[in-house]
Amino acid sequence: MDMISYDPSGVFLPEHGITPATLAALAPKLEEARDDVMADTQLWADAADVPAQKQPLDAGFHLLPDRLLDELANRGAESEVARLKATADRLAGELGSVVVLGIGGSYMGARALMEACCHPYHNQAPPTLRGQRPKMYFEGNNVDNDAAQGLLDLLASETSRWGVVVISKSGGTLETAAALRIFLRKLHADYGPGELGRLVVPVTGESGKLFDLAGALGCTEIFPVPDGVGGRFSVLSAVGLLPAAILGLDIQKLLQGAVAMNHHFRNAAPAENVVMQYVGVCHALEAERGCTTRILSTWGKRLEALGLWYDQLLAESLGKQERGALPLTIVNTRDLHSRGQQHQEGVRDKLITNVIVESHERDALAIGPSDNNQDQLNALADKTLPEILSAAIAGTNQAYREDNRPTADLRLPRLDEHVMGQVLQMFMLATVLEGRLIGINPYGQPGVEAYKKNMNAILRK
Repeated sequence: MDMISYDPSGVFLPEHGITPATLAALAPKLEEARDDVMADTQLWADAADVPAQKQPLDAGFHLLPDRLLDELANRGAESEVARLKATADRLAGELGSVVVLGIGGSYMGARALMEACCHPYHNQAPPTLRGQRPKMYFEGNNVDNDAAQGLLDLLASETSRWGVVVISKSGGTLETAAALRIFLRKLHADYGPGELGRLVVPVTGESGKLFDLAGALGCTEIFPVPDGVGGRFSVLSAVGLLPAAILGLDIQKLLQGAVAMNHHFRNAAPAENVVMQYVGVCHALEAERGCTTRILSTWGKRLEALGLWYDQLLAESLGKQERGALPLTIVNTRDLHSRGQQHQEGVRDKLITNVIVESHERDALAIGPSDNNQDQLNALADKTLPEILSAAIAGTNQAYREDNRPTADLRLPRLDEHVMGQVLQMFMLATVLEGRLIGINPYGQPGVEAYKKNMNAILRK
């Protein structure tokens, strides 16, 4: 299988850039940080005493793909992956729509997989164009009254049955819990109490409010949020795999892509290691050139949700102790007409990482000739949309390079499950690696708890 690749040549600039020697000098520290990440994994696996400075230690995500695939090979139909597939196929056979309730890491990874790997207009497409799989909607990630009402209107207008996948480790997150109660009321009204156990599939912890509610509802299938896997690191657990399987994606290939990235991370030398090169470039430009804003520049429409998933991953993991780079996702060429001006001539605090997909699934659309040439495009009639996109990428990188604006390219051979598994695992490993490199614990999110505590106190006065 082809692997993703990373090209940092656009950061080697005479001014406001770094040199290959800078990266080479970082290699010993990156290797030490990699050893630390591998030690984290072993500490977690052995349930050993965790040093205070490493608590919390949610390193269970790292080898989770390996464990799930090993279990599939050894236990077959009894394995979690096989049970996820069976439940997904049952729901796909019975339902026309599935509402995924969750917030943060409990929905962002699933949405990224849907947008990257499904038909670009999945929910609007007829069943034949979406492989007879259900439509998928995401709620419980906000408290927007009109949006929730709008989704309820939509579900009421459809003739097919619908159900809910609710994702919350504790069941105590207010946004998701409130949405679940509202959508349960609608399910009850539509189908009666006897159907709730089949129409609601929870992904939750082995105890807690949602686990208890699932028992009361008689849910026939419950999947775990694994211990030692924080929400933003959970996309390759049932949290992301169940929605992906419902959509008809090959979750084995997702896991195989992540396993391939694990092997690459463990064994590749720093100069060839995608994870270590990416972290080295980001760290060096932040430390030496003040590039504290990291632009993830996705080219084409299908990776915006991946960028938003990564925004959360980086911000919650490293935004601590008054440190941490600011992640921002853009979609080009769309945002060349909005933020592009600032990136070209604004404050020199940005590293732009282009995410480029090197092949397209469908036949290339040509501009084509026309008898109406008022737009003067006949001179470009034989050019295709992929060729225009390639020219835009090259032209934008050239413009940034000529003004000493650092860029790097993360190249994806195509958009499929194996590649997405690589990308998701690469970004998770990179985030943990950078945390260990700079002495910030990448796990836990104490700053997020403050708003939750205050919100609940205000509501319960």
